[in-house]
Amino acid sequence: MIRNKHPYVCPAGLAGSLDNSIRRLFHKPAKILEAYVRKEMTVLDLGCGPGYFTIELAKLAGLGGKVIAADLQQGMLDRVAVKIGGTDLEQRIELHKCREDTIGISQKVDFILAFWMVHEVPDQDRLFRELKSSLKNDGTLFIIEPKFHVPLRAFESMTKLAEHTGFKISERPKVAFSRSILFKSDVPE
Repeated sequence: MIRNKHPYVCPAGLAGSLDNSIRRLFHKPAKILEAYVRKEMTVLDLGCGPGYFTIELAKLAGLGGKVIAADLQQGMLDRVAVKIGGTDLEQRIELHKCREDTIGISQKVDFILAFWMVHEVPDQDRLFRELKSSLKNDGTLFIIEPKFHVPLRAFESMTKLAEHTGFKISERPKVAFSRSILFKSDVPE
């Protein structure tokens, strides 16, 4: 049995279930992300896990871009470090360990990916406020939640909470086995 001191968080010991050939059949990182991430962007991969999306985000952001791979668990970040070790991606991917109660990044980002992780956060209001303050003007937040863990009612409640924080719905892309929504940061006129 894999024990986890964070009851809401998928333990690092199960990282293989998040990054494997079966998942690649229905969650193709480039296909999901290429419409939203451009060269020279600064991207936050929040709850990056074993880096399933991190690598593609770094490729899409290009040599002038940067990806902050953030996770609560050092074990997940260690897996990303092994993947990028000795490659040119080491220069574009910054590993960041979040604290229990905050993401804790100071740099403003253009794009935030939160794939299958918002439901793991006990204080979503606090999370959205921190994400809002982390985004550059007109930044984008892409949230994807698993249908098998997050019922529609809970997803819509989360959506309303994000809107209350100042995010505006931009679109609802289709992602396999998921509920997804793309938000733009509400820029005052």
